[in-house]
Amino acid sequence: MASLRSLYSDKDDAGLTSNFGVDYVINYKIPEDDRANAEATFVQLIEGLTNVGLTTEVRRGGKHAVLIFVKIASDKFLADQVYRSRLQDWLHGARTVGPDTDLSQALRDEPVSDAERLRLVYLLIVKPKNEGGAGITPQSGRWKHVDCVFPLHDHAFNKQWIKKMSTKGQTDEADLDEIRDRFGENVAFYFAFMHSYFKFLIFPAGAGFTAWMFFGQFSWLYALTSCLWSVVFFEFWKKKEVDLAVQWGVRGVSNIQHPRPQFEFERQAEDPITGEAVKIYSPIKRLQTQLLQIPFAAACIVVLGTLIVTCNSLEIFINEVYNGPFQAYLGFLPTIILVVLTPTFSTVLTKFATRLTEMENYETIDTHHAALVQKEFVLNFLTSYMALFFTAFVYLPFGDRLTPYLDIWRATAQKLTPKDVNFQTQEFVINPERISKQMFYFTVTAQVVNFATEVIVPYVKRQVFQEVREVQSKMAKDDDAAKIKDPQEEAAFLERVRNEVELETYDVTGDYREMVIQFGYLSLFSVAWPLTACCFLVNNWVEMRSDAVKIAISSRRPIPWRADSIGPWLNALGFLSWLGSITSASIVFLCSSTGDGPRGAPSGIKVWGLLLSILLAEHFYFAVQFLVRLAFRKLDSPGLQKERKERFLMKKRLLQQNLGQEVSDLAATPGIEKTEEITFQALEEEARRLSTQGHGGAEDAFWRRQRGMAETIQIGRSLIAQSSSGNKTTA
Repeated sequence: MASLRSLYSDKDDAGLTSNFGVDYVINYKIPEDDRANAEATFVQLIEGLTNVGLTTEVRRGGKHAVLIFVKIASDKFLADQVYRSRLQDWLHGARTVGPDTDLSQALRDEPVSDAERLRLVYLLIVKPKNEGGAGITPQSGRWKHVDCVFPLHDHAFNKQWIKKMSTKGQTDEADLDEIRDRFGENVAFYFAFMHSYFKFLIFPAGAGFTAWMFFGQFSWLYALTSCLWSVVFFEFWKKKEVDLAVQWGVRGVSNIQHPRPQFEFERQAEDPITGEAVKIYSPIKRLQTQLLQIPFAAACIVVLGTLIVTCNSLEIFINEVYNGPFQAYLGFLPTIILVVLTPTFSTVLTKFATRLTEMENYETIDTHHAALVQKEFVLNFLTSYMALFFTAFVYLPFGDRLTPYLDIWRATAQKLTPKDVNFQTQEFVINPERISKQMFYFTVTAQVVNFATEVIVPYVKRQVFQEVREVQSKMAKDDDAAKIKDPQEEAAFLERVRNEVELETYDVTGDYREMVIQFGYLSLFSVAWPLTACCFLVNNWVEMRSDAVKIAISSRRPIPWRADSIGPWLNALGFLSWLGSITSASIVFLCSSTGDGPRGAPSGIKVWGLLLSILLAEHFYFAVQFLVRLAFRKLDSPGLQKERKERFLMKKRLLQQNLGQEVSDLAATPGIEKTEEITFQALEEEARRLSTQGHGGAEDAFWRRQRGMAETIQIGRSLIAQSSSGNKTTA
């Protein structure tokens, strides 16, 4: 297994230098109480893999497990699979040009990348049998003993990739192409998004620093700048991801969806277009199930909202009202409650979201995933922003009205305080710096904690567990498994594979979620602390490199799935961009007034003024969005140029193949061709011949008189000449 030391070391570990031609590893569990069934299923597994054109090898795995190594049987069979896949892409419109029927030439023109090879092999493993696959679904149905299916890391590439990421200031197009060729478009799109997002952060970072220096909090100018930036970035990325999809040859691959094995259909019907049998599930039933999202969202708001508001009001009381004993220690109590209960409630609600998505019974993996992401985004939205919404829209503008609710905590504290202890409180006054401190926590402290829990803690935990396993292995010398020795030339490699089995599965969804939530902090609340973008700029430089390390050493190599966009997260970005225009305007209006009201509250707040601010901000957002979209439509891009060029070359090649080079050249300028010298006598003779033969009607005869542009020009010139001579004669 790779480590940070091995990634930066000049020496190569013997177990990391080669993958022995292995495409995939299947970790097959053998429970002691179900050995007979596991053995029978193992036989079916090997037969199924062999029947679809895969070669297998078996070695000893970890405790109560065996490792099945899989690779494609031959290069010719791989070439056939590549041709079929690319042909399917062309038929579905993902490619503008169909693959060359000469396989060797096609592979020379467009070599097979690691990602394409691994994707096709994985599809052979998991696709249903009626689609040409083995139908292996890990941890499901009769394949419950199949623990996981994963490709092995290419540690030589990982090593040079991490070194490059560590030394370069930022990634470029060539780096993205390398990531795509190794990990697939799904992961490459994430790094492309991070690359664009990082570059775009430079502008709000500069504007925010300027606003912080000269205008302070709640600046109208910065609010408009932030709104403008969010619109430009969102519209730029919409165009950029289309451009990347075209360049990578995956535009429209989301239409080629893979069936979800857990889908339960009610009946089968004939597709009116293809004539194939399709599985049908009642859309009415799905809609009825989807309506349950309304009470689900309400439950999330009630549960998480109550928790967050309660803890925030308690924190306000302890830090700004309570002045008794142990105040310094009691200040940590609300944070401890949130840290303990928020993940607990979120886990429970996530399980409900997962169960609800399963009940909706989607046909494909992509639609199921998108529906689940939408529900999880509701949870993430509440847990991430509820505290800031409370401070910005309740505490700062209307904090003087919180006094009766704080009296509840005062009464509770008095009951819990011993009688011999002096209980002291102070008058509540709104603290305008509260939202700045919260933003500092979310943009700095929380990001550091996230980096530690995402990269450092898993690495340390894995190293500790590895040491424990090694000690246990040395103590288990008499075990049957220990008596089976690995071949010396394979020992280091097999040990590395067993370690990779223990790694977690990498899911790019978590990284997308983190960046989208970060974008929300910037769009919604940076007007309260303009240095937000500066902090995120530094954080994201580190984040891109830590994500690369996480993929290289902390996770199994991801399945190289294709994608043509960032998926449902694009809608989340658009929603946050629009909502940011409203919240920024509202926060500026509510909080920019001087705090000369009761208990330091802003004065002069009018409902009509708030509504007018929201209305103007939203119209400004839509006006800017319209202008930005109009401007981007007029801009060309390499991807779209490539698509137009490929379509032109395809049409030209079709003309050459079907009509011949000479005719296609002529057809390039329609109507230009050589004709005989035409006279009126010849035309009249042709007309008499057609009339005597009786071919065609009047309309047909009309369009037969002049055959081609040259003939039309010649006759026209003759008519013009006769008309001129006639005029002279008349004169």
